[in-house]
Amino acid sequence: MYKTTVALEEMHFYAYHGYYEQERKMGNDFYLTVKCKVDSFDSADDEIQDTINYEDLYRVCSEQMASTQLLLETVAANILDVIKLTWSSVSSAQVILKKATPQLGGRVKYSTITLEF
Repeated sequence: MYKTTVALEEMHFYAYHGYYEQERKMGNDFYLTVKCKVDSFDSADDEIQDTINYEDLYRVCSEQMASTQLLLETVAANILDVIKLTWSSVSSAQVILKKATPQLGGRVKYSTITLEF
């Protein structure tokens, strides 16, 4: 048995998350990283169900990024909730969500939130 981290890093989405109405109208570039620790991977049988299928994880992320929220924390929490419900083999997960060039009155490359369980 191996401890395994399955990750999708810097997924790019154009989405409409934001606290202010203008942010939700205009949209923005977002970069999403999701890391899941699977503590029970057994390579002997070489089966996809022993790990997390990247396609399924991407689909979860894409669906949640398409569902507009006021707070980035809500988006991240929703992703984590689906991971918990979908993959019982995941012992911990982390979501890092970056919003590109937030309008703060100065030059900022990203605003970033991180949630994990």
